[in-house]
Amino acid sequence: MIEIVNERIDPQQSYQQLSRKSAGSVLLHYAVVKADGGTGRTSSAVEYQMELGAEDELKQIAEVLKDRWSLKGVLLQRRRGRLEVGEIISLVAVAAEASADAFSACQLGLDLIKKMGTVRKREVFI
Repeated sequence: MIEIVNERIDPQQSYQQLSRKSAGSVLLHYAVVKADGGTGRTSSAVEYQMELGAEDELKQIAEVLKDRWSLKGVLLQRRRGRLEVGEIISLVAVAAEASADAFSACQLGLDLIKKMGTVRKREVFI
């Protein structure tokens, strides 16, 4: 399942959405807005815009993960709009029989979400 959302990502609700009935391992990784985005300046917020095709790009990421590992469930969520420091930007969540598959799939999913070409980021500085 993939979602691009305007409202805050709810960790408890995200966990409930993930299919995990036959999974021995469930891994959720939340990326959050940090005050220092690597520019040396302090950010107060970040604004994310999604271009056409962002949903398709997330679907492709989910398919890559499912093709590579034996996963019982995949949930990718991505926020858009203005996010304050500490808010959740994105979620990569996977359910698998084996923890090694869950960790590997989650790591690759995170790497691919960071490189999405359909997402534009603008930092808001204090």
